[in-house]
Amino acid sequence: MPAYMPTVRGRRLIQELRRAREEAGYTQAQVAEEMGWSESKQIKLEGGDQPVKVADVRAMLSLYGVTGGMAETLIQLAKDARQKGWWHSYGDAIPSWFEVFVALENEAIDLRTYESELVPGLLQTPDYYRAFLRAALQDGGDEQEVERKIEIRRQRQTRLEAVDAPNYWAIINEAVIRRFGDADLAKAQLQVLLDRSELPSVTLQVLPFSVGLHAAQDRAPFVILGFPESADLDVVYVESQHGSLYLERQEEVARYNDVFNHLRALAFDPVKSRAMIAQAIREV
Repeated sequence: MPAYMPTVRGRRLIQELRRAREEAGYTQAQVAEEMGWSESKQIKLEGGDQPVKVADVRAMLSLYGVTGGMAETLIQLAKDARQKGWWHSYGDAIPSWFEVFVALENEAIDLRTYESELVPGLLQTPDYYRAFLRAALQDGGDEQEVERKIEIRRQRQTRLEAVDAPNYWAIINEAVIRRFGDADLAKAQLQVLLDRSELPSVTLQVLPFSVGLHAAQDRAPFVILGFPESADLDVVYVESQHGSLYLERQEEVARYNDVFNHLRALAFDPVKSRAMIAQAIREV
């Protein structure tokens, strides 16, 4: 992951600043000369590789001749992009590579995820998460640290029940509802999947083993995050035990959307998926 990645507001700000520069007829080198900084700084600012200061935004807008309401909107975006979210109060309980995802997730209006082995984080119970940490040889720190991580998950999960809840569409491999080991843990977690699947904001599908080979078998689990301002801001998030990858190019996002739609067509519909989960509870 890059050392810095802007929030959704920051990415929209960068997009608008780049557009304003091009409309004003300036090259990046010319802007750098006018601003009194290096061309490499200008490239980094427009590439989202370093934060944009409010004072720098004001100076660039003045150079580009952007005034009035548009200037006020972009300056406010610059201020908002630097504000800290609720997750910052948890400090080191959120790794820096995951903090970016939490920020993006908090602003997304559309979340589409595929999981091959693990219950998605927004649908996990605390006991399931604790058991996963043990099974994955990740102790998660001391007991207090683990509880802080669980509280972060709870905070993230509240969005699914909020008035402005994102559209959350989860496709899970059948292995997710079969691989538990502990009967009580399985029943509790499967019941939560059923309960959450009834939320207006949630669509849950199970991809059964019977479909055979499919388009995501050579891919890690992923999340596609969609945002209201522009489809150009959509991001694909791919996570591993060692970090994360953010894909932003339109062709990359389009490819993952194609894969997701392929899985959606193969998976059981939501009604049949709930029936399958209910049957799995009875079989535990």
